[in-house]
Amino acid sequence: MALVKKPVTGMKDILPEEMQVRDYVQNVIKETYRSFGFTPIETPCMENIANLSNKQGGENEKLIFKVLKRGEKLKLAEAECEADLVDNGLRYDLTVPLARFYSNNANNLPSPFKALQMGNVWRADRPQRGRYRQFMQCDIDILGEPSNLAEIELILATTTTLGRLGFHGFEIRINERRILKAMAAYSGFSEEDFDTVCIILDKMDKIGMEGVAEELEKSGFARTSIDKYLGLFDLASGADNQIEALCDTLCLAGCLDQDVKQNLLEIVNSVEATKAADFKMVFDPTLVRGMGYYTGTIFEIAMPEFGGSCGGGGRYDKMIGKFTGNDVPACGFSIGFERIILLLMESNFKIPEQPKKTAYLIEKNYPADKLCEVIAKAQKERAEGKQILVARMNKNKKFQKEKLTAEGYEEFEEFFNR
Repeated sequence: MALVKKPVTGMKDILPEEMQVRDYVQNVIKETYRSFGFTPIETPCMENIANLSNKQGGENEKLIFKVLKRGEKLKLAEAECEADLVDNGLRYDLTVPLARFYSNNANNLPSPFKALQMGNVWRADRPQRGRYRQFMQCDIDILGEPSNLAEIELILATTTTLGRLGFHGFEIRINERRILKAMAAYSGFSEEDFDTVCIILDKMDKIGMEGVAEELEKSGFARTSIDKYLGLFDLASGADNQIEALCDTLCLAGCLDQDVKQNLLEIVNSVEATKAADFKMVFDPTLVRGMGYYTGTIFEIAMPEFGGSCGGGGRYDKMIGKFTGNDVPACGFSIGFERIILLLMESNFKIPEQPKKTAYLIEKNYPADKLCEVIAKAQKERAEGKQILVARMNKNKKFQKEKLTAEGYEEFEEFFNR
């Protein structure tokens, strides 16, 4: 039977040109994060379905690729519901697996623990520009650090990385989940409606302020609450110091503690004073981030070239407690790797000069003893940092060299049995 040539919908093959850029970007990310003290770890691509469906992942829990039970465990005829058929799922992010990993291994890890993860995740999402059903995530997380040092280090590490990749003029949008809740309380929404209000607010960039007002009204909320709520955004946008203007109003009304304002100001001011890349910190009271597990500070990377988010993160102090029964302070930041690659490829990004790539082309009937000599020579040059390809010579040598030249090979050595 012939193989089906079509790729899986929403997933893509990666050609050598892009793969070289991806490898380079991954190396820059790893080297930069390691310089900030982050330690690489790895978790499996599949997780127990109960961990993935514990109401921590927000809308992403609707996008899980679920895996059928196998062998004797799979009893199709007796199944009455999905739970009888499914036991695992492909991870939709790296944060839930990290929480499970930490809960299992905390005794063998330092505190605080600075984790670096890079790996594919899967979401049954609608494919679009910069969004695929399988995509790489690059996460850094700090577990066990309750102070805002965690947020400061995460933002500095991420922005330093983006700067080293040539990005500039971008923004880190920042907000606080406790401010979002305080705004809803101040406006007269009941506590059980806070999540609904935030879900609607999260659509602000798509439907605008008027659209948010219409959706809130359609959801049955009082017009007085809606007007008071939207007035807070006008208050913030018209102030010189948006954080202070909004938080002072909420604090005076008894809806927010002063330390929330002070915490956020410290993060913004500390990052601005010590940043190593060209970017700006921007307070955005409309920033929600859809994940249900965030408890405090939240942030996103906004790049004018992409016209949307190219990464984000925040504090999730309650997630690990779901596994262990004891809460552990936790905060993380994820770079939108696929979108970064998309922008670099569209800008005809050139990898900084690397050692010359040389191809050793060996005649097909070349004797084994001489072949070992050629391979030994290649190994010696590789040890000196050079990139050497050893390949058999094709009949159409001219076409072979053209293809290799397109892949970046500049020098050729030919070996004949003469």
